[in-house]
Amino acid sequence: MKTTDTETAAAVPHLAIHVCERGTRARRGALTCQIEREVEFSPASMESYFFAKWEPIAYDALLVAAAVEFADKTRRRPSFTWRREFDVLVPVHDPDRWNDRQVKDALIGTLSFLTGDVWKIDFYKRRKPADQPQQSKLNLPSNVEAVLPFSNGLDSKAVAGLMTRQLGDRLVRIRLGSKLRGKEVLATGREPFTSVPYQVKCGRRPFVESSARSRGFKFALVSGLAAYLSGANQIILPESGQGALGPALVPVGQAYEDYRGHPLFTTRMEAFIAAILGHGVEFAFPRLWATKAETLKAFIDECGGDGSWADTWSCWQQSRQVSVDHKKRQCGICAACMLRRFSIHAAGARESKEHYVWEDLSAATFETGAAATFPREKITRSQREYAIAGVLHFDHLAGVLGSPADAGRLKLSVAQLSGTMRLDEADTTAKLDRLLRQHKYEWTNFVDSLGRNSFVADWALSTR
Repeated sequence: MKTTDTETAAAVPHLAIHVCERGTRARRGALTCQIEREVEFSPASMESYFFAKWEPIAYDALLVAAAVEFADKTRRRPSFTWRREFDVLVPVHDPDRWNDRQVKDALIGTLSFLTGDVWKIDFYKRRKPADQPQQSKLNLPSNVEAVLPFSNGLDSKAVAGLMTRQLGDRLVRIRLGSKLRGKEVLATGREPFTSVPYQVKCGRRPFVESSARSRGFKFALVSGLAAYLSGANQIILPESGQGALGPALVPVGQAYEDYRGHPLFTTRMEAFIAAILGHGVEFAFPRLWATKAETLKAFIDECGGDGSWADTWSCWQQSRQVSVDHKKRQCGICAACMLRRFSIHAAGARESKEHYVWEDLSAATFETGAAATFPREKITRSQREYAIAGVLHFDHLAGVLGSPADAGRLKLSVAQLSGTMRLDEADTTAKLDRLLRQHKYEWTNFVDSLGRNSFVADWALSTR
């Protein structure tokens, strides 16, 4: 990542973190991240990962992911500086393996590319081995070919259904939440990979950073570990084109490009997983060149229109921010919700407006679009800014193809994708152009359907 003039003039924020076992004193000047206090492992979820045998290297990898998440959330990105510097010390069972130059270069290169930060990570010997989870017999087929990260989102639901038709029980889902939902509770102890095996909590400092770029590393590494532990060689990513490529094509303001679901990031993860685990995996993108609407339409047509997709969840906001009459809803106006809503519209599907706090996107004002019983004092400036940012993102993405200002970025993206995915450059150009044209068609039709007096149309039209 290039250093900007602003970063040169001002000191880059720095944070030292010492991950340690209970009873270990942190090194001077470092913030303590204590195992089983700031990083809490779930015995039940650990059992769902280490069902065949105990793998200390896999446990250490989970701890590294937790340490990265703790660092990312604890140090705020200043207003005019994206980049931060981290110095992290982590206890592991085999420090020689983790301190190997190939492993460290792959790890640090991957994290730096993903987050836009500077990372220094060193490893030291644990005082005592980590507690081994209880072994349990799980329903895991012996011929697993692929794993699929499953977040209960619209894409993961649709792609899981589509890929199950092809692979059957050779495909295993990895639950990415930290808590089990509904019927999944009944599967505890019988199904593998029931949830992310740990939770990260704030220490002496509260969590203050929400950009969460490290989430891409967390979920990719958890998926890689699931592939390693189940013997699979492929990780199927369910993201459609807008979610995987859009954030890097159209970055927000002065923010570093978001590569969390991008092939440029996953190829680096493949190299790191191979270096640390000695296991070859491929991240596959079966819906990369399709829109979210096209993925949903394919799921409805091929897997039946039972409406199960409507139970999925796209919004990231917390319950206290988006509850109506004491029931949690999706906000309906963040970028994730907006993509969901216009994709459902483009797929010719329908869902209840009561799924969202902002029930009516055709309302003349942002405030009147919210549910009548949603407390007006909860309609904040930040919610409005998130909504505007989401609309402008999709509006900008709809105009990329014919924009002289975006021509250079688009050409670079084609070169990067064709090189990374080993595709002919002309073929990559054709695929990306088609995706962007389809996105523009879906987005403009959706905005038009809301009417010219809609607050969404007002924001979107101002950029054309």
